[in-house]
Amino acid sequence: MAGPVADQTGETKAPLTSVLWRQPWRGFVISTIAAGFLTIIGALGTGQAPFLLRLAYWLLVMNVGALLGAFVSPVIQGWGRLRQRRLGEAALISLVIAVPLTIVLIGANTVFFGNFGGWAEGGVIFLLVWLVSALMTALNYATTHPEVPVAAPGAEAAVPAPLVRQEPVPPQSPRLSARLPLRLQHAAIHALEAEDHYLRVHTDTGSELILLRLSDAIPELDGLDGTQCHRSWWVARRAVADVIKRGGRATLRLDSGIEVPVSRTYLPALRADGWLR
Repeated sequence: MAGPVADQTGETKAPLTSVLWRQPWRGFVISTIAAGFLTIIGALGTGQAPFLLRLAYWLLVMNVGALLGAFVSPVIQGWGRLRQRRLGEAALISLVIAVPLTIVLIGANTVFFGNFGGWAEGGVIFLLVWLVSALMTALNYATTHPEVPVAAPGAEAAVPAPLVRQEPVPPQSPRLSARLPLRLQHAAIHALEAEDHYLRVHTDTGSELILLRLSDAIPELDGLDGTQCHRSWWVARRAVADVIKRGGRATLRLDSGIEVPVSRTYLPALRADGWLR
C-alpha cells in the first residue's frame, strides 16, 4: 500500500481510498457464494420464482448485507469494549446488521415478488435475517483470524499456549495496547499513523488498523518516550534508527524501514529535544 503523500508544506494528505475498502473482496465473495446456495435451494419460499429472478434477489440481499458488514464490523471492533469477548462482539455485529437488512429484505420481497404479510411476518423475517447474519459473521471471523486456534472443550490445545490463552496485558504496557489484537498486545509500539478516521499502530512485530483518532491515542501511550512529529504521526524515540535531512526537511527512519516525515510545525520542538542531530 502506498504511504501518505506529502504536499509542499511537508504535511501528508489522507489516502483517497477509504479504510473501509482495504479488504472488500472477502466479504463479498462469501456473500455471493451464499446467494448462489440460497438461490439453488429456493430459501424463504423463493423456489417457485424463475431462477434468474431469485438469483438477482439473493445477490441483492446478500451483497447489501456484506456492504453493511463492511461498515458495521470495523466500527464495533474499533470500539474495543468486546475485544476479549469475540462471541459477544460477533453477536452485536450480526444484530446491528440484521436490523437494516430486514428492511432491505422486506423491500426486496415487495419489489421482486409483490408480497409482504404484515408485521407478524416481518418479525419472522427479522429472526431469519439475524440467523443468517450471525452465520455470515461467524464465517467472516473464522476466515479473518485463522491464527488464533481454539481448543475443543476438555481437549489440550495443539498449539503453544500463548496463541490460545487470552492473557491480560501486563501493567507495563500502555493502555493503547489493549485495543490491539492479542498477537500484538505485548509488542513494542514504534509509531502511530493517522489514516482518515482510523489509526495504524506500528509495532516491532507488525501493524494493525484501529478506529481511533491520533489525538485520543497519544494519552493512552501512558508516557511512552516519544513525540508527535507530524499531524498524522507519533513516533517512539527508541524506534528511530536514523535522521534523514533533505533540502531543509527532516525524515525519521525507523528500525523497520518506515520513513516518517517531520513537518515544519514540529521541527523546532524536535530539534530542541535532541531528536535531530
